[in-house]
Amino acid sequence: MEKRFQPYTRLAAIIFLVIGCLAVLRPFLAAILFAAAIAISSWPLYQMLLTRCRQRHTLSAAVMTLTLILIIILPLAVVTWNIADSAREVYEHLRVAIDEGTVTPPSWLRDIPMVGEAADAYVRKIIGSREELVALAKRYMEPARHFLLGSGVVLGSGVAQVSLAAFVCFFLYRDGAAILGALRVGMDKIMGEHAPEVADTVSRTVRGVMYGLLGTALAQAAVACIGFLIAGVPAVALLSVATFLFSLVPVGPPLIWGGAVVWLFNQGSTGWAVFMLVWGVFVISGVDNVVKPMIISRGSSLPFLLVLLGVMGGVLAFGFVGLFIGPTLLAVALGLLRNWTGKAL
Repeated sequence: MEKRFQPYTRLAAIIFLVIGCLAVLRPFLAAILFAAAIAISSWPLYQMLLTRCRQRHTLSAAVMTLTLILIIILPLAVVTWNIADSAREVYEHLRVAIDEGTVTPPSWLRDIPMVGEAADAYVRKIIGSREELVALAKRYMEPARHFLLGSGVVLGSGVAQVSLAAFVCFFLYRDGAAILGALRVGMDKIMGEHAPEVADTVSRTVRGVMYGLLGTALAQAAVACIGFLIAGVPAVALLSVATFLFSLVPVGPPLIWGGAVVWLFNQGSTGWAVFMLVWGVFVISGVDNVVKPMIISRGSSLPFLLVLLGVMGGVLAFGFVGLFIGPTLLAVALGLLRNWTGKAL
């Protein structure tokens, strides 16, 4: 009788143990998953560095971790600080301008074809009526300020999550060989002869999605930097980093280069504003339609709907790092489903 129930009690103990471990690791789960995705994607680079460092695992892991800090964490921290500071300055400037009655519509508003004069007249009517101006300001300024500050908070939490992920990456790099050996043994016992194929699907898919997201973001940031330099937009470095970060979100880059277009119009540089608009639509945003499919298709052809759902659901579930984790998890699930069914879904 005891032997009959022994497998069930063992299974129950394992389930409770897994649940307990997940409960303990839940606050750090996003950072751990992100670190795993980074380690898998950059493992070939780590192997090359390990060879150059004469198989000194600790030194190689430290160099890789320091590189992650310089490439990801520092730019993210700078953007976060600038968003919070700029939101406060813009809010105070508009509040003072409204109180003093010095708000005027931009000169380029009247020059917009067909609707320019009507829009200019409407804006002047609102500005001329202090009651309507105050009501409009109360309606939109406070939500806008909260939105900008909320974006800064999200990026700030992203800095903390990415910092923790970099810390975890150090140990994944240093002890990666032992971890891979344990995973191979475990997968062999669970999946048998299909274990190598499943492991290859997971690693190939993770690399494909991460390369696609980061490669596209880097390409869009590079062409955006060129456009900003040509058009004479200030703070090129900050805007380029912001373009890189917003490129991870579908329809994100237009928020950056669109702001540059509005600024150029407001400065009276209509020609450069038109150039920036054309450059943004056909070059910056066009990169997303060319580079991303080329890179991701090498690992897993992830449909746009899954990318969108992965990004939105990932952010809701894991915060900033969900930008990477969400699409990656969906891509892995899709790749395993294709491998299991033998059909291109």
